Amino acid sequence: MSVSLISRLHEHRLWVNQSLLDSARTLSESQRRQTFPMGQGSIWDSLLHLYAAEYVWIEALQGDETPEVPGDLPGELPGNQKGEGRIQSLMELQQKWAELDQRWIHYLEQLTDDSMEELVGKSSTSSGKGRVHRTKRSDVLLHVCTHAQYTTAQIVNMLRQVGATCLPDPMLITLARIQMAAFAD
Repeated sequence: MSVSLISRLHEHRLWVNQSLLDSARTLSESQRRQTFPMGQGSIWDSLLHLYAAEYVWIEALQGDETPEVPGDLPGELPGNQKGEGRIQSLMELQQKWAELDQRWIHYLEQLTDDSMEELVGKSSTSSGKGRVHRTKRSDVLLHVCTHAQYTTAQIVNMLRQVGATCLPDPMLITLARIQMAAFAD
């Protein structure tokens, strides 16, 4: 698996995440938290889920086999029944996500083609702590991007349903065209 291809997919993921946050910023708090029978149940919870997934995977890629998100999803973390440490606002989420994006950028810059075949360990998220699954680094890196696309589609659908006027275009070709136009200028 080519590091340049993986890096390009992650560049796209970072760009789409920013577009989702930009769209969410145009909504009222009630629109962000409106419930839907899809995804994580709301735009807000889906954004938190996307952030959490990217957080635990970067932790796993950097050697933590049992990563925990610091308080962002109540009910998923033991002892967090009152929501202590939970991300409370879109501004806070944007700040934490910007910091996480920097970690991802730094991590991706350090990758080599040889490192793509190494195994990464992470405990199962579906069954809680316990069995550690070993997966090739390249597959984990691809999973982060495909999971982001899946969750993005759900969020865009919810944005449409709340009447958002600022819908992101999450297509990679759109990013490529924007970059080419900027390069041509």
